[in-house]
Amino acid sequence: MNGFMDENYLLETETAKKLYFEYAKDMPIFDYHCHLPVQEIADDKKFENITQLWLSGDHYKWRALRANGISEEYITGNKSDYEKFRKWAETVPYLIGNPLFQWTYFELKHYFGIQDCLKPETADVIWDKCNEMLQQEEFSARNLIKRSNVKALCTTDDPVDTLEYHKRIKEDKTFDVKVLPTFRPDMALEVSHENFQNWLDKLGNITGINITNLDYYLAALKRRIQDFQEIGCRLSDHGLSEHFYMEADPSEIDYIFNKRFDSQSITEEEQIKFRSAMLIYLGKEYARHGWAMQIHIGAIRNTNTRMLHSIGINTGFDTIADFNFANELANFLNALEVNQSLPKTILYCLNPKDNYMLAAMAGNFQRDIPGKIQFGSAWWFNDHEEGMIDQMKALASIGLFSRFVGMLTDSRSFISYTRHEYFRRIVCNLVGNWVEKGSYYQDFDFLGQMIKGICFNNIESYLDVEILESIT
Repeated sequence: MNGFMDENYLLETETAKKLYFEYAKDMPIFDYHCHLPVQEIADDKKFENITQLWLSGDHYKWRALRANGISEEYITGNKSDYEKFRKWAETVPYLIGNPLFQWTYFELKHYFGIQDCLKPETADVIWDKCNEMLQQEEFSARNLIKRSNVKALCTTDDPVDTLEYHKRIKEDKTFDVKVLPTFRPDMALEVSHENFQNWLDKLGNITGINITNLDYYLAALKRRIQDFQEIGCRLSDHGLSEHFYMEADPSEIDYIFNKRFDSQSITEEEQIKFRSAMLIYLGKEYARHGWAMQIHIGAIRNTNTRMLHSIGINTGFDTIADFNFANELANFLNALEVNQSLPKTILYCLNPKDNYMLAAMAGNFQRDIPGKIQFGSAWWFNDHEEGMIDQMKALASIGLFSRFVGMLTDSRSFISYTRHEYFRRIVCNLVGNWVEKGSYYQDFDFLGQMIKGICFNNIESYLDVEILESIT
């Protein structure tokens, strides 16, 4: 029996241990989807204390704090950083079964050398030690990234973002980690949204295009895609929380866009048609540039309107949606594929009931590129042991697990890279169990390369980003 989170944690077989320690453990990281603030990377931000590094912006932890009955003033409110840290220390012992417990332990251990569990009795000692260490240069934002063995990461960027911080990083030869933007045009699809006009004005300003009709609008989006391409972008991302595909004639889309300028109300059906048309247009542009398109499906956002009005979006009040979208997704992908303009695509679902549907859907549109259509890593509410295993089993059962592009952090924290260790241990254990029960032969030459592919090499090849020589 293994000890508490010891070196063999989650590794149940000798095969799993060999795969992890000899092939997975030391592989670099390509974090191809995260929410790290690019300005903080450009500025090489220093953190005054562990709360600023660890708890600020982390809605995973915020949800746990609320579930433990902690008042909002200790979460997003005006209590001191020390008081907020103490409330997190009070909460951690209650996290049994939640990956936040493992992540907390790993983060304290690997970055601060602390192997005590965080709890009220240890909180002050850990607070003091972490804060003392944070004054060292190696704990700046860039150095934390480098210490994590990250070779490339992709931030999440709106088309109206200036990209100035990406340009600064790219031009800085002292920092050898690739920091690439991801094109995230959520508002571009939402013609009926109350903020669409303000966003459109920003798009016009940043492109220098006076957007007075649909053609100029499309031209502005096209220009921004080119701007992103020039700074190194190789990915787009779309968060789709409701119906997203319905066919319409081009003249109808033009009419819908003009209605917005005439301050006319736009119906729900018109909004879906516009969203669909924009996705098709953008998908063709992504294919033309060789990008991969990420599609995150199934989140219901901002369910608690009282808290939305009080503290805003992205604060931990989103949840798993339950709607059937297989036909829409098939029709959308087919509308691009029929003209051979379907880009590389990574599909993510938030509701685990959709695992097998997405794994099967990916198989319908594979062509020319190994793993062109990916069933993406377990996302958000699913990035725990059971969720990761379920996603990978679905992929392996009806797809090609060996071509899987692996793990991403989807995080706003500079020390969340221990999640890759968590994932790699789970992957190696899953494969080890398959081998030791006789479902696959013990060919470590192949298995080792497969594990290295899932950890790093597959996504490097998939995005056609030359980071370093592929590790063999």
